[in-house]
Amino acid sequence: MADIRANYEIWLKNATADPDLIAELTDASGDEAGIEDRFYRELEFGTAGLRGVIGAGTNRMNYYTITRATQGLSDYINAHGKSKSVAIAYDSRIKSEYFAKAAASVFAANGIKAYIYDTLIPVPMLSYAVRALKTDAGCVVTASHNPAKYNGYKAYGPDGCQMTDEAAGEVLANINRTDYWTGIKTTDFDVALASDQIEYVPQSVHEGYYAAVKACSLHSDIVAKAGLKVVYTPLNGAGNLPVRRILGDIGVSDVIVVPEQELPDGNFPTCSYPNPEIRETL
Repeated sequence: MADIRANYEIWLKNATADPDLIAELTDASGDEAGIEDRFYRELEFGTAGLRGVIGAGTNRMNYYTITRATQGLSDYINAHGKSKSVAIAYDSRIKSEYFAKAAASVFAANGIKAYIYDTLIPVPMLSYAVRALKTDAGCVVTASHNPAKYNGYKAYGPDGCQMTDEAAGEVLANINRTDYWTGIKTTDFDVALASDQIEYVPQSVHEGYYAAVKACSLHSDIVAKAGLKVVYTPLNGAGNLPVRRILGDIGVSDVIVVPEQELPDGNFPTCSYPNPEIRETL
């Protein structure tokens, strides 16, 4: 427990990048059980990346655990990559855009061109961007269907698929060698954007994805004439605009979107567990 307390004190002194972390760490000063839960371990990077509760500490998703993981991934790309570039995406979860931009700033500081979406998008669009832009890797800030208090960081290889065990193991080794306070390279997002170290994913890639999905449609001539009526909910996530766009492209125009779950909202006010496999959610 002494080591945990010492680690907490180090974070209390140094974790100043995000005001939310400062407030949380200050409020936790007398909560020994809470401090232990935040610092008793580190989130471990695997083939599915990182996932955890949002908050302060080594066992939480925050600016420092995200940028440290990104530094480890940057070291991997610089050791093995061909194009020295990466694609980045994020969803509707709390702090997703903030974490994605923080990751882009780390990649840029490490000499890696970062292509980041300018809006929240579903994970398959990130996989498509990796292939379309021929990047060495991709990452997306998302916790899939977990409850609202979670966020995550998924990493992808140059094929647009989740990293292999071997690659993830090397990234993890890089992360473990990276000090939270002295080992992470970063730069200002807007400065890197102005100098083209960071670039928004071109609209042509958005359109290429929609065209690729449409090309997978079976019997599209029948679909367009069938007069289908669809009820759809994005569960306050990232699918709203892309799904409706694709339905329109294949001729399905009568779409009813559940209004309570239409707009992006990381708090998921009407479905505390945003997973359509859960009966109550569906």
